[in-house]
Amino acid sequence: MHRKSRFQHRNGQERHGAEAKPEDSVPCGTCTTMCPVSEVRRRETERQLHCFEMERGTEKERKPRADLSRTVKEYSRPAAGKDSTRACDLRPPDVLFKTVCYLVDEIAASPTLQPWTEVYSFVFDRLRSVRQDMVIQRVSGRECVAVLERTVRFHLYASYRLCGAPLQLFDPHINDTHLQECLSWLLECYSEGQFEHQAEFQALSLLYNLGSTRTLQRSLELPDKIRLSPPVQLALAINWAYTERNPVRLLRLAQKLDFIQACALHRHLLSCRRDLLRLYSHGYNSRNCRFPVQKLADILDLECSLAGQLCLAHGLQVSGDCVVFSKASFSESPCKELQCERMHKLVDDEQQDISVGNIIHGIA
Repeated sequence: MHRKSRFQHRNGQERHGAEAKPEDSVPCGTCTTMCPVSEVRRRETERQLHCFEMERGTEKERKPRADLSRTVKEYSRPAAGKDSTRACDLRPPDVLFKTVCYLVDEIAASPTLQPWTEVYSFVFDRLRSVRQDMVIQRVSGRECVAVLERTVRFHLYASYRLCGAPLQLFDPHINDTHLQECLSWLLECYSEGQFEHQAEFQALSLLYNLGSTRTLQRSLELPDKIRLSPPVQLALAINWAYTERNPVRLLRLAQKLDFIQACALHRHLLSCRRDLLRLYSHGYNSRNCRFPVQKLADILDLECSLAGQLCLAHGLQVSGDCVVFSKASFSESPCKELQCERMHKLVDDEQQDISVGNIIHGIA
């Protein structure tokens, strides 16, 4: 029995705006392809096919043809007078899951001549359409969880890979909004049963929402089996280090994270490193004190040259292979050139030879 998710009431973007219907009127999709044929033909006629959906060899034609095996239903905003619940336009849960796997394996993880910002834009929209179909049909249980887990990992990976990209190509705020919505929906699903990857995503929630009192409180109320699991315990330890304003311990613990966990934490790393430099600027505030850059780089988990650049960006003097800490010269805000995208060593070290497909599927 499908349930009516609280997600429908909370998320104005994914829901269709219609009032909740009686349980016996919930539509069940009958579309067996990734995109309804009617939409394929309409977008083909209106020349609205994405380059990933065109039949190979027709891309440069005046009216490219659609490849039915590659065309994926796009997200469509609710429109007045438009029936969004026609069974023939809705994909059942098994087709939705196959669609997600296609988007991961054939688009997100496939070598392409297109920039990954273009890959992200396409997959982002098509995953949103998948969730739209799930909301209308009130899909729940393991079918819903399987889709949401991959969606959360996709958004986490994108937040790492595309950080620092031009705003017109990747908006971290929009990505964060959808990530948080999917994560909230997923954790709600977990509250209704036992699932294999629950500990993983409880830990990811803690790391992504580092310092959130609400997230921390919720984690402490988890069943012992989940709360005492290694990933949740590590995430809790990192949260305590953050709460206690101990960036040295936080960065040391962060080196134990796996790749997707590091992706979840990485948006907090720049501020954590800033806090560490501020702490050292007070603790080692002396003209005669010299702190080795290499030792500082090891603590910050950065390349030595980047550690020196970060110090300079925060107003600290770098003399030879040493840093001169000074609370008077320390500056809170570094230059924009040193934002996130150049500070990825902790995350990059964890990726190694893991494929994008394995990361998003959770096989890594």
